[in-house]
Amino acid sequence: METDFLSACVQPAPQPVPAAPVPAAVGTNRTVQVQRLGRVEYVPTWDQQEALLAATVAVKTRNRQAEASGAAPEATPNYLLLCEHPPVYTLGKSGKPEHLLLDEAGLQAHGATFHRINRGGDITYHGPGQLVGYPILDLENFRPDIHYYLRTLEEAVIRLLADYGLAAGRIAGLTGVWLDFEEGDPNPRKICAMGVKCSRWVTMHGFALNVNTDLSYFGHIVPCGITDKAVTSLQQELGRPVPLREVEDGLLRHLAELLDAHLVE
Repeated sequence: METDFLSACVQPAPQPVPAAPVPAAVGTNRTVQVQRLGRVEYVPTWDQQEALLAATVAVKTRNRQAEASGAAPEATPNYLLLCEHPPVYTLGKSGKPEHLLLDEAGLQAHGATFHRINRGGDITYHGPGQLVGYPILDLENFRPDIHYYLRTLEEAVIRLLADYGLAAGRIAGLTGVWLDFEEGDPNPRKICAMGVKCSRWVTMHGFALNVNTDLSYFGHIVPCGITDKAVTSLQQELGRPVPLREVEDGLLRHLAELLDAHLVE
């Protein structure tokens, strides 16, 4: 994959995740370095992702040169950044600016910032109480298939929510994780948004899971450009706050299983 692939909020009908992970190929690296960043500003975290992606792509470039000369390739690294952000709205490359319903004064009044970014998808919100995950993975270490990757992220969240007694799933044509997701359910609501960028099979950006999020901030956007469905959080569904560290630990467990990965901190 030599050009960027940008996944959007709207996708073809989701493909099911295989029951078992794809076996690791010889020479691949399935160790993922997990960094729990705490609450951090959005732009420095974006810059960190860009730097890790560029460094990984540089390894892949050197590997192509090494292979041409008969030398052994280097293993490419994998990372997963976990964090919260102060209130911020981000707009993907395929998004519409009018889906932000606040002007500059409105943003300041709500203590929020706004950034146009290079992921797929429309507009979304990040803020305190939301678990944001940024996997910087070389998919050639796992499976070079962007749809499989997105479905795997969704599946990890679906299994995590099942641990809390919540039945979650996918809605055909819409990336992310939903409650009341079956056709005909009365109140479909999104609990986890996703948007990624992939360059030469190296990913960045990722997912945002509403744990104890102040959902009122979503009232100032058209989330992912979707006008007829609600947004929810783990706290709202359970009627109690949930420790963010507990959610992180559970999600890491499911991601390790689904990716057949070794997570280290």
